[in-house]
Amino acid sequence: MSRYAFTSKCDKSTHDPGILHVLLNNFILHKMSSQNTCYYDERMGFFYNKSKQTIDDWEFTHLIALQCVGCIFCCFILVSNAMVILSVITNNRFHNAFYYLVANLAASDFLAGIAYVYLMFNTGSVSQTLSVQQYFLRQGLLDTSLSASLTNLLVIALERYISIMNWKVHSNLTKRRVTLLIVLVWVISIFMGAVPSMGWNCICSIEQCSMLAPIFSRSYLIFWSLFNLGVFLIMVAIYLRIYAYVRKKTTVLNGHATGSLKRKKTPIKLIKTVMTVLGVFVICWTPGLVVLLLDGLKCEQCNLLKFKRWFLLLAVLNSVMNPIIYSYKDKEMWATLKNLLRCVYNGTRRQRSSRANTRTMTSTTEMNTSLRLSDEKKTTQDMAQT
Repeated sequence: MSRYAFTSKCDKSTHDPGILHVLLNNFILHKMSSQNTCYYDERMGFFYNKSKQTIDDWEFTHLIALQCVGCIFCCFILVSNAMVILSVITNNRFHNAFYYLVANLAASDFLAGIAYVYLMFNTGSVSQTLSVQQYFLRQGLLDTSLSASLTNLLVIALERYISIMNWKVHSNLTKRRVTLLIVLVWVISIFMGAVPSMGWNCICSIEQCSMLAPIFSRSYLIFWSLFNLGVFLIMVAIYLRIYAYVRKKTTVLNGHATGSLKRKKTPIKLIKTVMTVLGVFVICWTPGLVVLLLDGLKCEQCNLLKFKRWFLLLAVLNSVMNPIIYSYKDKEMWATLKNLLRCVYNGTRRQRSSRANTRTMTSTTEMNTSLRLSDEKKTTQDMAQT
């Protein structure tokens, strides 16, 4: 009888829906709590190990050479883009919407140079010692500079479209509107660079982390890559439309007087400059965006780490090429840059000359003083003897 009662109690407790419900709820809460564990206090080495990304011998043996070459490139990026900005400021002919946007594009490249310097000295084995906030800063600078370049190129494309459709050298955008556009470009760029640090990351869902950017969610990399590639296609479509219109317009103009043809073809020169800048930008950044997209799609057979550094170097090359394109394609810009270099050289030479003159005057004064003192001393000795 007691045995039957014990069996009955066991069966009742086993099949009691209330107990099963409690056990199931506890299991679900345990799984949710384990999945929602956040790792904000961990160093980046923890996330690199989770993503199975190791520091290889290439980084240890070639890091110094990489930093030396990178510093040379970054110094050129910083100096050349600063010269472009100064050219726009000092030359009154550049005080229009197009060149203001060109100066803003140079400012984004200047920021890219700063981002590359910070990246070079926080890569390799050092990257594993970074905190989460330091990694967000490193990647945020790069993302902000890329977003600024991309958004600025899109604004320039729209400005060129408006001016070319009216067959003018420059659009009728006022300085106030251009200023608002520049502010809008930087607001969008800073927001895009700060999105991962504001929550779209995998710190609280470690299984969603990417491999190339260990604290970035794969969904964010997919969004980031597709967004940028989509903007590329929009800009290419705009310039193809401009090219078709310019070609048609030029054919019509060829049948008219050649005296006004040179004046009518002036907008085409600016179009060629911008199309060259856009072409170099697309060539330099598309491979890296495709790699990020494949990483977001979790392509485990693509061996993405092999191409990571080379595509980053290609992105650095884009910021190097832009000032060269400005000076090569735009004769007025090149003339202004040469004048600035000449002023810097003459100022340095005058400074050296003034320093040399100062040293000569000082030495002459000292010599005269010593001669005067020696004469006074001799006179005093003669008087003493007398």
